[in-house]
Amino acid sequence: MEGVGAWDLIKEHLQQPEYLHVLINPLPVYGLALGLFATVLALVLSERRAQIVALAIVFVSAFSAWPAAEFGEQAYDRVFSEADHVGDLWLDEHAHRASRVLWVFYGVAALAATALLVPFKWPRTTGPLLLATLVATIAGLGCGGYIALAGGQVRHREFRYGPPPPPRPHQAEHTHF
Repeated sequence: MEGVGAWDLIKEHLQQPEYLHVLINPLPVYGLALGLFATVLALVLSERRAQIVALAIVFVSAFSAWPAAEFGEQAYDRVFSEADHVGDLWLDEHAHRASRVLWVFYGVAALAATALLVPFKWPRTTGPLLLATLVATIAGLGCGGYIALAGGQVRHREFRYGPPPPPRPHQAEHTHF
């Protein structure tokens, strides 16, 4: 692509939902893993500043599931048309899993926001809210792994170790994000 500058390529990619999905989708998983580590550290240190940082990481990571799902939904048809048959089955499974558990990420984000804000008014809630956020973060991380396991197999044949999932009735199921 002679004559196309780096900024032009970046702008072109940032207009493609499949590219944005691939760019953003690790955030809920990697971010929640980092947030889990930070939350445990904040509990051990018992420092409100460390708790604020940990909760902010958890909030941003969990909330990032929304744009990841939105761009995934927008990219579905194009990716489906380009994947092989087994990849199509995994794409349907990936979309189905995301639609079933996306609410968990919203719950984690809401709980992290609550744990950030409520202790300013009621300081005694700090410990219980931080522990609840820790448990919710573990659940969100598990859900992220559950979704990602299917998503990674859409285009990566090297990750396909077992049989593909059974075909789903091909409805507009992917619109449940």
